[in-house]
This record gives sequence, structure tokens and C-alpha cells, in this order.
Amino acid sequence: MDRKIQIVQEIDRIELFGNLDVNLDLIKDATGVDIFQRDNELIFKADESKTEEEQNAALTLAQSIIEEFMSILTSGELLSKQKASYVIELKKAGLSYKESDIAKDVICFTHKGKPLKPKTLGQKNYVQSIRKNDIVFGIGPAGTGKTYIAVAMAVNAFKNKEVQKIILARPAVEAGERLGFLPGDLQDKVDPYLRPLYDALYDVLGRDAALRLKEKEAIEVVPLAYMRGRTLDNSFIILDEAQNTTREQMKMFLTRMGFGSKVVVTGDVTQIDLPAGKKSGLVEASRVLKNVEGIEFCYLKDADVVRHELVKRIINAYDRYYKNSI
Repeated sequence: MDRKIQIVQEIDRIELFGNLDVNLDLIKDATGVDIFQRDNELIFKADESKTEEEQNAALTLAQSIIEEFMSILTSGELLSKQKASYVIELKKAGLSYKESDIAKDVICFTHKGKPLKPKTLGQKNYVQSIRKNDIVFGIGPAGTGKTYIAVAMAVNAFKNKEVQKIILARPAVEAGERLGFLPGDLQDKVDPYLRPLYDALYDVLGRDAALRLKEKEAIEVVPLAYMRGRTLDNSFIILDEAQNTTREQMKMFLTRMGFGSKVVVTGDVTQIDLPAGKKSGLVEASRVLKNVEGIEFCYLKDADVVRHELVKRIINAYDRYYKNSI
């Protein structure tokens, strides 16, 4: 059983098919349908070992994926392998990348003029939650953009004069290592723990601009312990790696919030580095605060991973391993 459709004339075939036809291989892996080009036509050939109903369903899915690819390209967007994989995942779930208007939601512009946009539906929902709520928890695996998006939203709020200060905090917890005594003054000792926050800040604002704002104390990057006793008004406050907070630290942090402030808490509950016997403040907060009005929990998934595709496979492999070992 086969099917034919016309290729939109202005589309570059290499962009549509991907380097070495990688996009067509992705479609075949997902649907079992082979796709061939003949002149200006695409021919879809289903696996004849399947039933007629299964072949029809596979052909319909493969056609809808290619049409979505063409729609993305005609709108001027690039179609990377990562985006192609995500479009296929959405199509398999009965959703559409284009209809979701993911790429139309610009968070802010970097110092180089590059627009920062959510790349997945989960990220888009995360961005909308931050806009609508005063406290948002972004929980999900590594590589889902939890911290980066939060920093971009904070910079946007600061530029729009919605807040007067950005505060980025992180618990100073070692990831299963004992680093011993570190050289330098107190700031030198805690800076290695805060480096991921600096990286995101420099990428969005530029190093020089970020350092100038830090000198003026418009931006603070601090270990969580520095938050005790403060009341933070008109601030955008981000707590990163919150899975490594204790229950006491989490309560302390959340109660620092003052008038005109917004709080985003990010973390990955599968990577807790607390000593044995210590309960994660993030895990507890997700149970204690789940029904509190004005607080929203956003759960990002492996489909929202925007790092190297192997990161998603690693996360899935660990999830399967731990489920089977229970």
C-alpha cells in the first residue's frame, strides 16, 4: 500500500529530508513507512506485512509528519534533527507543533539580538505559568531548560521594569564528592557552586552587562544560606537545584518573598545529593503546596530535553533501570 503527495515548490529538499536523509529515517523509525522522492512527488510505502488498517494508520501519520515539516519550513523556521524528532513525538501523541505556536512565544532577546523562545510544548507551558503566577516550581530532568528559561524570564522582567532586582540562589551541596577546603575568600569558595547560574546570566545579558549590574547589586548570585533573614520586595528570585534543599531551607526560602516579587524554583528530583537521611525540600514542597492558590507546579519531561539527543536516551535508560530494580 502506498500514497503520494506533492512537495511544496519553494522548499529545499535537503532541509526537508535532513542531512543524509536523517529526517526520513526518523519517520521510518516512528511509523515503519518508507518515503521516496520522484520528481516533485513524495511516495509513501507502508510495511506490507501489516494489516490494511495498520498500513493506513502508518501512512496517515507519516504524511501528517511530512506536511508538518513542510509547514515549518515554509514559515521560515529551521528544521533541525532535534526539532524533527520533537515534531514526530507530538504527532504520535495527536498534537501539532505548528498549531501550538511554540516558536511564536519570544521570552526576550539576548545581548546579541537572538530571540529566546521555548522549544517544546512543556517549555511553553512553563513560560506561561511564570507569567501568570507569583510562585512557580519547574521540576524535570536535566536538559529541559528549567534554569535557562527562568533566568531569561527574570532578565525580561528586569528590562521591562517589572522588578528592580534579580536574585539567583543555589544550595552549596557537593554532587557526591568531598572537595575539602577550597582556596580564596568566601565568594571564591561558593562561586563554583553558582557557576551554572552565571553561565545562563552571561549567555542572556552578556558578561560585561551582567557584571555591571552585579556591581550595582541589581543582580545577586548567592548561596541559599545568604537568604536567611531577608525580605525581598520587587525582585525576581530563582532557586536552582532545589532538590538539594532541606525541608527547613525550602520553607525559609519561600518565606523570603516580599511585595511585587516573583519566585521560580527549579530542580530535578532524580538527582538529589543530600546526605542520607535528609529529606528533599523540593519533594516535600510538591506535596505540601500542590493545592495552594497562586502556586503552580510545572513538570517537564524527557520529551522537553533540548540538549544532545543522547541526554534523553540516558534519562530514559536510568528511568527504566530503576523501575525494573524496584
